[in-house]
Amino acid sequence: MHQSEAAEIILVEDNDYDAELTMRALRQGQITRRIRRLTNGQEALDYLFPSDTVSKIDDCPTSSLVLLDLKLPLVSGLEVLRAIKHDGRTKTMPVVVLTSSTEDQDINACYRLGVNSYIVKPVQFRSFMEAVQQLGLYWMSLNKFPMR
Repeated sequence: MHQSEAAEIILVEDNDYDAELTMRALRQGQITRRIRRLTNGQEALDYLFPSDTVSKIDDCPTSSLVLLDLKLPLVSGLEVLRAIKHDGRTKTMPVVVLTSSTEDQDINACYRLGVNSYIVKPVQFRSFMEAVQQLGLYWMSLNKFPMR
């Protein structure tokens, strides 16, 4: 089985339009069939770190990639990133921030917290689609994920 067939992309994006474009680009590029969209930071934390006794994170494939927006309702993307990179179960999970923020403070904060990549969303439709396809191709086809 090809790595991208088993892989899951966890898309944390509150903007419906951006989420739909991202999922469309990934599907058009045949990057992966498994995309889970979460709409806010609390939903992401609940999915990755459930409070029940059966941990969903143990069910996540080791080849999960998180595409994370920074400006999220309820819990910020920075807080989600901090939680992912400071928990032993998820700290090696790659996280790519995909955001409209070009602020140096956001970029620096993400890298201090351990983000794997920081990408500013292109404004133009075609550029956005190409950027998402290229990032998906790299992370899901070329990159090698660590074993848990």
